[in-house]
Amino acid sequence: MFEGRDLNPGHSHTHGAIDPALFSTERGIWAVKWSLVALLSTGIVQLVITLATGSIALLADTIHNFGDASTAIPLWFAFRLALRKPTPRFTYGYGRAEDLAGLAIVGIILCSAIFAGYESIRRFIHPAAVEHLPAVIGGAVVGFLGNEAVARFRIRVGQEIGSAALIADGRHARADGLVSLAVLIGAIGVGLGYPLADPGVGFLISLAILRIVWESGKSVLSRLLDGVDPEIIQEIKRTVKSIPEVQELSEVRVRWLGHRLRAEVNVSIDAKLTVDEGHQIAGMVHHELMHHLPYLSQATIHVDPAGASGERHHRFQEHTHDDLPAHSH
Repeated sequence: MFEGRDLNPGHSHTHGAIDPALFSTERGIWAVKWSLVALLSTGIVQLVITLATGSIALLADTIHNFGDASTAIPLWFAFRLALRKPTPRFTYGYGRAEDLAGLAIVGIILCSAIFAGYESIRRFIHPAAVEHLPAVIGGAVVGFLGNEAVARFRIRVGQEIGSAALIADGRHARADGLVSLAVLIGAIGVGLGYPLADPGVGFLISLAILRIVWESGKSVLSRLLDGVDPEIIQEIKRTVKSIPEVQELSEVRVRWLGHRLRAEVNVSIDAKLTVDEGHQIAGMVHHELMHHLPYLSQATIHVDPAGASGERHHRFQEHTHDDLPAHSH
């Protein structure tokens, strides 16, 4: 079994001075901090305009944007927790906290959709006059541009570090930007003499947010269930099979820990090789995986003799001991 130790002290598997897992987590924290600043600034500007115009629609959007800023709290907490070292109880560390934060964010997006839909239906039943339309339009534009900028920033950094939670939070910001855009379109519609334009567009936007809930929810739940892109498995297989000393690749398992991937690989080699030679080959496999597949944070290589590779060869046949019923392992 080989896991993460370089056999060549002059060459690092990180290919740099900074641990990529640590770097990506720190970058996630950096993204959360600056997006929080941007959204709070957007909300404050909208709040000032709301107080000056008395627009209920813009007030709802302002509250919505402050709520969006609050999603940074569970994400920031998860990234900070991921920096803690493993313990005897949590031997893999705290990367899973990021997935829990992702679930919380999806829940907040769902609440946003319900809130937007409720407000839209309420305005159909009880239409409200909108005054100072130019100022309302200006506030809506500020909300849309602020949220869209944060959405692009979060999604870009989330894709760079492989964080489903940060990507989901970026989609949430984009959903809130759409709500701001609904306020803009609704205000224009009201100005043209269509008072129901505001709630009508708002209801359509709530349906768009529900779609974002569905897509983000699938991504986060897939991570929680250790779902990975099948192409990742194929890339690992191609990399391992390119090593001449490997005679067979029997099993590949990959799982997420936060925004980092861990792989477990079973390979078989010539049974006549020594333990030291087998360890050297395991080191070669590990190096090739870490060198060519940068999205991996760790790889465990299990070496078996040719003809006896795979978990099925490690099971004990049915047997009895200590007066226990017949059983196998």
